[in-house]
Amino acid sequence: MSPEPAPPHLARRAWLRAAAAGVAAGPLVAWPGLAWAGRQAEEPLADAVRTALSASIANSAPPKPRFDKIEDRIAYLRWLGEMSDRLKKRKSERQTRIEFLETLWYESKRASLEPALVLGLVQVESGFRKYAISVAGARGYMQVMPFWARLIGDGDASRLFHMQTNLRFGCVILRHYLERERGDLFMALGRYNGSRGRAEYPNAVMGARRQWLLPGQS
Repeated sequence: MSPEPAPPHLARRAWLRAAAAGVAAGPLVAWPGLAWAGRQAEEPLADAVRTALSASIANSAPPKPRFDKIEDRIAYLRWLGEMSDRLKKRKSERQTRIEFLETLWYESKRASLEPALVLGLVQVESGFRKYAISVAGARGYMQVMPFWARLIGDGDASRLFHMQTNLRFGCVILRHYLERERGDLFMALGRYNGSRGRAEYPNAVMGARRQWLLPGQS
């Protein structure tokens, strides 16, 4: 029999202590080849929220960064090269890796999210598989549920397999959950996975995140 999960407030407290110490709060969940996402709850959205989310999805700026300072551009290129090397085992074709990383960086920054966090989430959710489908029907890299296409998109769920569309939806949804949870990443990650208040999924994402940090980051 599986042990009873800790109450949400205790799980969150343990997770925050472990995150501050830079360790996992308990054993990491082994997330095998199956796509695990798709337990997000379809919740009613206020009209203002739906309008704001729809606008975020519809703004189709190209994923090409612009930098005012040469130092920022150098830092970006350093990040791109390092992440490309780390991603080789999962995406062997260089141009595919670069396009994926450019788009992920752009969409992460656009949603005010840390790229390492989004990379960790993609690793846990889909194992970097573009056409991953969960048992609940969630799709693509960030395992976006089809109902989001209806709520804030154009209703065409097949577009969730498009790289930029999927990454944009996923980042906008995670940002939305962070705002709903008033910046509480533990609760926002749980809500993204449909396991709000449990530590297993946030542990897995934050453990994967550490694999995508640059030296000196924490």
